[in-house]
Amino acid sequence: MSDIKKPLDALALKGRRAVITGSSSGIGRAIALELASAGAELVVHSNRSVTAGETLRDEIISRGGRCEFLRADLGTREGAAAFFEEAAEALGNIDIWINNAGVDILTGTGAELTYEEKLDALIAVDLRASILLARKAGEAMKNRGGVILNMGWDQAAVGMEGESGELFGAVKGAVMAFTKSLALSLAPGVRVNCLAPGWIRTAWGEDAPAEWQERVLREVPLERWGTPEDIAATALFLVSDAASFITGQVVNINGGAVS
Repeated sequence: MSDIKKPLDALALKGRRAVITGSSSGIGRAIALELASAGAELVVHSNRSVTAGETLRDEIISRGGRCEFLRADLGTREGAAAFFEEAAEALGNIDIWINNAGVDILTGTGAELTYEEKLDALIAVDLRASILLARKAGEAMKNRGGVILNMGWDQAAVGMEGESGELFGAVKGAVMAFTKSLALSLAPGVRVNCLAPGWIRTAWGEDAPAEWQERVLREVPLERWGTPEDIAATALFLVSDAASFITGQVVNINGGAVS
């Protein structure tokens, strides 16, 4: 009998154990629900949005999944290290680690920070925590295999005008470069890839001014915003056996926009 898996079988994650940082809303929440639907056992995480994180946990459990919620401030070295230990203890073994946590500098109090404060916050969470947690996950996985996903940005490769473009370009560009190097360090046992979303309708996109709504339709060949579910579908593929020959890649999910 052939040992080649059918396509749907290759996407199954039954028995796999996954950690998703920053998963109380938006892209992280969609990824958690997608992986849970595929059979993965999860640890989900947030820092400030505790109620939303607990709600997500309860929703996954109500659907028959296994899930724990952990709160942690990944912006400190101590917080990131403690979170990794708690997540590893909760799951026993880790098969999938997804660094989705990021600082919101576009809405709410984050938008009121100075340029330097925004830079410090992005470096602490989006960059430093992603690097440290990915390395810890890789070390834990190296003898049994696993998959790591980091979160980049499609425009980091080409640049975008303005304050947020400068900040996200610098930080997410570093995450993307780190991903490629870590993939080489951890091969062949652990695969490491990076998601690079384009215009995704998360909280900022919902209320973006008319000129930004028009810009999205103008710049995206598929003429729509992406959704968190679009990112989640790609994440499921990349952590599954269907992507077993893919590592060290930055995967744009951007509707064909130039990047």
